[in-house]
Amino acid sequence: MPNPVFGSFFLSGFECSTQRRYDHRRIDMVEATGHAAHCEADYALSARHGMRGARDGLRWHLIEAMPGRYDWSSVLPQLRAARRQGMTVIWDLCHYGYPDWLDIWSTDFVERFAAFAVAAVELIREESCARPLVCPVNEISFWAWLGGKEGKIAPHTIDRGHDLKRALIAAKLAAIRAIRQTCPDAYVITAEPLINIVPDSLAEEDIVAAAQFHNSQYEALDLLFGRLEPERGGSLDMVDAIGVNYYPHNQWRIRGGYIPLGHHDYRPFSELLMEIWERYRKPIVLAETGAEHSARNVWLYYVCNEIRTAMSKGAPILGVCIYPITDYPGWDNDRICQTGLFRHIDEHGRRGVYRPLADELARQQAIFATWRCDPVDGVENRANG
Repeated sequence: MPNPVFGSFFLSGFECSTQRRYDHRRIDMVEATGHAAHCEADYALSARHGMRGARDGLRWHLIEAMPGRYDWSSVLPQLRAARRQGMTVIWDLCHYGYPDWLDIWSTDFVERFAAFAVAAVELIREESCARPLVCPVNEISFWAWLGGKEGKIAPHTIDRGHDLKRALIAAKLAAIRAIRQTCPDAYVITAEPLINIVPDSLAEEDIVAAAQFHNSQYEALDLLFGRLEPERGGSLDMVDAIGVNYYPHNQWRIRGGYIPLGHHDYRPFSELLMEIWERYRKPIVLAETGAEHSARNVWLYYVCNEIRTAMSKGAPILGVCIYPITDYPGWDNDRICQTGLFRHIDEHGRRGVYRPLADELARQQAIFATWRCDPVDGVENRANG
């Protein structure tokens, strides 16, 4: 189903994390997956599987290795390959990584990121000759927890998740304002985890704690949209679509333990989509989804069925991004995580294809081809009525 925004309903998501991990070693997934060297072949392979849209990333730490000096050589091959292959790309501007010289707690971080965002959007427009599509900061909620509270990625602090979330929101708001001023037609999305938290018992304190934890997933969006701490200047028009990231492990009990699909406490994904639609009334894109090993095709089947359920109830779902689209080395141990439609690059620079997922993707593309998007309200309906 062609999509006027993203090029296709199904998108290929290229892992582009660049954080400093627990031992302060920098990871670079664009390089580690082979995408940096083989981006043109990767885009061409995506297109052959019906994905004319993608999610990819700029590596800020390489581009601005020195304050105020931009070296675009790391991203120009991706931008030019995408244009040659006819790919519409949502570009992540900050995917957990930032320059080593920059203090994330400073006002300088906010100003530098806004300046970088504007320069990046101008480059994207120049190279693609099209409307820029960007996700300014990926998963503020997750980053605040993993890097601010648990200290497992930069800035490696403990019990400062609240502070990091607000530092990242300040940078994101400044970047979006600057982008809107420079490039008013830029298309901006978020990418935040969509989760469900369940109490361990029927005790009132457990029920209340689970509800509070569940609702905390909306704090970053509420700050961005001005529902919370409106003095920060957030507003609903900050983004054009809400990106949600959803995986098999996104539901768990308040004191730990994932809830598996099929368990009586597992909440249907369609209900979570309806919850966020009813809360914000903004178009939604599934910005990341995928599973590992033999669960890949089954997971896509489940997710797509749930998306159609949500669409039938009025939720405007604009696209589904399979993420990561390639196998990738694990953040902490470098093991090859078999999550992709495309295999890890071999010694000849080629990628195999995981056939069960390819077959399920083709099946889902055929099903969604019978649906259309109402240009008035964005709600999906079957083309045959």
